[in-house]
Amino acid sequence: QVQLVESGGGLVQAGGSLRLSCAASGTIFSINTMGWYRQAPGKQREMVARITKDSSTNYADSVKGRFTISRDNAKNTVYLQMNSLKPEDTAVYYCTQEILRAWSSPRDYWGQGTQVTVSS
Repeated sequence: QVQLVESGGGLVQAGGSLRLSCAASGTIFSINTMGWYRQAPGKQREMVARITKDSSTNYADSVKGRFTISRDNAKNTVYLQMNSLKPEDTAVYYCTQEILRAWSSPRDYWGQGTQVTVSS
């Protein structure tokens, strides 16, 4: 079994910062791409940031220059540092990790989601 546990969401004023974490646990051989997605009420889930195994990153245009994704391979953890937060960043944030387990093909696992609310 593999489980992703997210933490770090909450309520913050516009201009503030939050740091999200997502740790994978279980029997894991390796982890490829890690990422963060978000879903605001009434909207589709959208990609926020992704980081490959060799730490190449890409970001949604709306968060470039404000958000930073990073990973700690020893801890099977991906982070999202969010600065200069705006009310439009309000959403449920989900992490995802492409995990390879022994005797199986890589597949995407998802966290349970963490609420981020930015007040104006």
